Amino acid sequence: MSTEDQIPANSPDSDRMLAALELTPAAAVDNDAAVSAYTARTQYVPWPKAYGGDLVAQGVRAMQASFAPSSGKALHSAHSYFMRPGDVGAEIRYEVEHLRDGRGYSTRQVRAYQGGKIIYTGLGSFSVSAEGPEYAPALEDAVGGELPAPEDVPSTAEALQSAGVLGTSGAQPDGIPESLRKAADYWAYGRSFDIRHVPGPVYLQTDETHTPRQAIWLKTFALLPSGDPQLHQAALAYVCDYTILEPSLRAVGMHWTAEGFVSASLDHSMWFHRPARVDEWLLYLSESRNVSNQRGLSNGAFYTRDGTLVASLAQEGMIRMPS
Repeated sequence: MSTEDQIPANSPDSDRMLAALELTPAAAVDNDAAVSAYTARTQYVPWPKAYGGDLVAQGVRAMQASFAPSSGKALHSAHSYFMRPGDVGAEIRYEVEHLRDGRGYSTRQVRAYQGGKIIYTGLGSFSVSAEGPEYAPALEDAVGGELPAPEDVPSTAEALQSAGVLGTSGAQPDGIPESLRKAADYWAYGRSFDIRHVPGPVYLQTDETHTPRQAIWLKTFALLPSGDPQLHQAALAYVCDYTILEPSLRAVGMHWTAEGFVSASLDHSMWFHRPARVDEWLLYLSESRNVSNQRGLSNGAFYTRDGTLVASLAQEGMIRMPS
């Protein structure tokens, strides 16, 4: 059974992400106690290569799993490089090297293998919690104005239905190419998150203002277990890759379905400042910092609805424009 068959269309749940984050322990090479090994499986997407967020989040989960529950250490930063595309529905082997374990901090390196070749590598730094002075930019300053509440922003499904490429109640509009139908269904229901763009999304058309920034309200479709903060942390790492290149697309007047457009994640860094639940509304702010040499660089930040800064990130991706 394919990963596409496992979850029906028009099913707004979070099963696909939870399936991606499920690890199976594996034997370490030469029974090396300094290396932990796991396998996980990439999930369905309606294009040829696996979603990069699968690899980031699975790498995070593998590094998290290398600690005993009693360690008291949590991930505070992760840095990733995407080296080769992953296959859709493939079993990926993750090997986690225990580089250092100190009293306050620990470092892990994770490598993902597919068919014996490294396709992804990452570093993670873990620390015990510590009290001290705190500062974070106020949400009002970061936004630079007023934003609508998530309830007042169309969901992805509603935006695509208004554009005439997604049906309601399981019905599909006539005359829509099969590739676009699958993409629209995936964007609306297959990403495990309710994603709402401000301004509107760039799935089908460009942002004519070329504004190099956007805001997104998001949360998982389903409630997640409350007693596993590491799961929520991995889910945050999972979702950020879906839209982080979009400010760069806006800046140069591109959109996801432009003929000949190709994109790929290249590298990714994320810092986790404070815990948060991803099944409650989070505001994801992102801005393009540069577009050149067929690459786009964006910064991002996650805030809770009450204005608490949760995480920051930066990512560069390949964005090849049609000639």
